[in-house]
Amino acid sequence: MTLFIMGLYALASVICFAMFAVDKKAARAGRRRLSERSLLWSAALCGWPGGWLAQRVLRHKSGKASFIWRFRAAVVLNILVTASLIYACLFVSAHVALS
Repeated sequence: MTLFIMGLYALASVICFAMFAVDKKAARAGRRRLSERSLLWSAALCGWPGGWLAQRVLRHKSGKASFIWRFRAAVVLNILVTASLIYACLFVSAHVALS
């Protein structure tokens, strides 16, 4: 289970980082950009480490306060859901082992 979760976060982080990079490139070129909603969803769906790294490395969306607080909320939501799922899996497996 641990390897699955690590792989999920790694893949989602790469995708999220790429989305931030595409949006940054579009912003510089004056082209149509990705919505903030899609960037936030990619962060909430386990990609927040990549989004955080993109904010630091690419300096994208790092100064917009309204985006930052929503990004942080997505991180907290993801951590709470992931921790709850891990706890539930451990609880079920411990209960089954005791039966």
